[in-house]
Amino acid sequence: MSASPNDSRTKPEGGATAATLTEEEASRYDRQMRLWGIEAQQRMRNATILVVRLRGVATEAIKNMVLAGIGKLIILDGEEVSEQDLGAGFFFRDEDVGKKRLDVAKPRIESLNPLVTVETIARRVPADSPEFETIIQNVDLVCVTDEARDTLIGINNLCRKYGKPFYSGGTYGIFGYIFCDLLDHEYLVPDRSVSKDQPKTVKATVKYAPLQVALTHKWSGLTRKQTKALNPGLAFSILALWQFQSAHNNILPSNPEQATVLETIANELISSTDVNKQVLSKVPQNLVETLATTAEHEFSPVCAILGGMLGQDILKALGGREPPIANFFVFDGNTGSGTVCRMSMA
Repeated sequence: MSASPNDSRTKPEGGATAATLTEEEASRYDRQMRLWGIEAQQRMRNATILVVRLRGVATEAIKNMVLAGIGKLIILDGEEVSEQDLGAGFFFRDEDVGKKRLDVAKPRIESLNPLVTVETIARRVPADSPEFETIIQNVDLVCVTDEARDTLIGINNLCRKYGKPFYSGGTYGIFGYIFCDLLDHEYLVPDRSVSKDQPKTVKATVKYAPLQVALTHKWSGLTRKQTKALNPGLAFSILALWQFQSAHNNILPSNPEQATVLETIANELISSTDVNKQVLSKVPQNLVETLATTAEHEFSPVCAILGGMLGQDILKALGGREPPIANFFVFDGNTGSGTVCRMSMA
């Protein structure tokens, strides 16, 4: 992004060039800066975010991040617009079917906020390629949506190698999830040692776990009430779906017969991870049947909820003023509610 006459630049500790807010940006973001402060807005302004895959969840997350005023958005997606994309992807139109997703979406994303730089890579770049590794090195945060478990683990490990915060999210019919690995993340919390009449904040640090480690999480030590509050049936159903994908060439389950396989996997996971048996001895059959028969489909309301939460949590992580998700969120479209499971975190 080129500098404007009102754009002063400083050198942060890492040596990269950071830009302060221009007068135009300060005016556009005035209301939100009153909410989370100038420093938080400045960090967003200087952030380069990579989003991998442009489907329904990513669409909503991108909208939120661009409107909030991140510095640069890079989107990687080599696929073409399909008829299925029209339901949850509001950057697409009927006449776009068959065209590259990013070719048609880029100008519409830019129109949301002309102050944000939008770059697109409208071709397939394998996650295990040197080119993808180079892309990771040159961004500040990575967000991968609607990808299979093994791919997520590989990208998360690559992000760890270069010290990049990692988010992933996706929907499976009326269900969905968000996972994040923010490394050693700092944020502000109220200082309870001072008077309420003189509010003050101090920095807190929380240590996140990579996805590969989070998947080994044991559910022991939780009371019956605590376990029930985490909606473990859905969490294990999604983890089972990931395992099913890994064993079936990344194909999602799509019929009642595959629901039986999914149920078996989920029950094996429950048995091996010390879940409170008074709460959950086996996954609810109707839950895995619904998941298996709808997982391939995107529902606009579910994408809007998950994508909205994903985008806002990324902004929260960038701003450093509130605690982000820690670290695995599951959403249940049957009830319209979600829960956060703290998996393998210190």
